[in-house]
Amino acid sequence: PPHPPALPGPHLGLCPLSVVRNWEHESARFTPFLRVALHHGTGRSDATTFANVVAEHDLIITTYHVAARDIDVLKSVDWTAVVLDEAQAVKNPETRTAKALRTLPARQHIALTGTPVENRLSELWSIMSMVTPGLLGNLHQFRTRFATPIERNHDDAAAAALRQLTSPFLLRRTKADKSLVPDLPDKV
Repeated sequence: PPHPPALPGPHLGLCPLSVVRNWEHESARFTPFLRVALHHGTGRSDATTFANVVAEHDLIITTYHVAARDIDVLKSVDWTAVVLDEAQAVKNPETRTAKALRTLPARQHIALTGTPVENRLSELWSIMSMVTPGLLGNLHQFRTRFATPIERNHDDAAAAALRQLTSPFLLRRTKADKSLVPDLPDKV
């Protein structure tokens, strides 16, 4: 297929190590025109060569661990989009990785996760702070306005306010929607 005339870029894909190769294969399958590079392993680019790699590629794929380690190198790029796959990897807002990734410059941040909240609402804040910084206030404000009233007091008004605030930014697909994922087996 021909290369699209005005492909914006560069893009950064962050994912767990277990799906790095899947990202690479799926990119080749669904977007064969994208020039994809992996930023991983001991032979990865350093600060002096990374700009050249980015200039020659549309999509850079790396892991959360490497991104946290190489945050200064990654921050040197003005990313068109940063995609966080399995975004529950940054659910703890206090980790070094989550703090580092919140500093990545991009015109757009996208978080993909099947479990935006596993244990506490601060996990939702952490993921949303990557995608829409400031929407939910800082972590202290979020805990005061939403997390504590909802988790401790089962405050329906606070839950409704949180739902209303976040719903424009959440897209949800279910396994029951066969039009989106026709080959997905039924949940057993």
